[in-house]
Amino acid sequence: MSKVGIIMGSTSDLPVMQEAIDVLKGFDIEVEVDIVSAHRTPEKLFDYGKNAHERGFSVVIAGAGGAAHLPGMIASLSPLPVIGVPVKSRNSIDGWDSVLSILQMPGGVPVATVALDGAKNAGILAAQIIGSSDKCVLDKILAYKEGLKLKVIEGAKNINKKN
Repeated sequence: MSKVGIIMGSTSDLPVMQEAIDVLKGFDIEVEVDIVSAHRTPEKLFDYGKNAHERGFSVVIAGAGGAAHLPGMIASLSPLPVIGVPVKSRNSIDGWDSVLSILQMPGGVPVATVALDGAKNAGILAAQIIGSSDKCVLDKILAYKEGLKLKVIEGAKNINKKN
């Protein structure tokens, strides 16, 4: 069974990152959540990044605000796909500092970056990565996407009834 590591720089990021946790659990994908600060716990960051693949993770989702070094540092240490979630924090410059810190990675150190506070999409993307080699997860993603389609069709019907 696949497992996703979800890490964040501090507990204040948890309300945003909870959406990734919920999405992955909805797809019956095991998650392990931890706080790993790039600036306050660098030894823990190095251990986590170097050993994530040995701990059975398939993907790492890393959320961070402000300077947002966590996703990029994990990507520099790990052979796993890393999805970065820029978090709009209280010390953020409207979230742009986080977005650009995660998005603008140097060649050779990719981080898939989702929208500001976009942990839900990070969870979906992690599931899609896993689904590329796990038929059970792929079937759940197909059902999820069909549900999205049906929701739009139903919404269109309701609008047409009102107008």
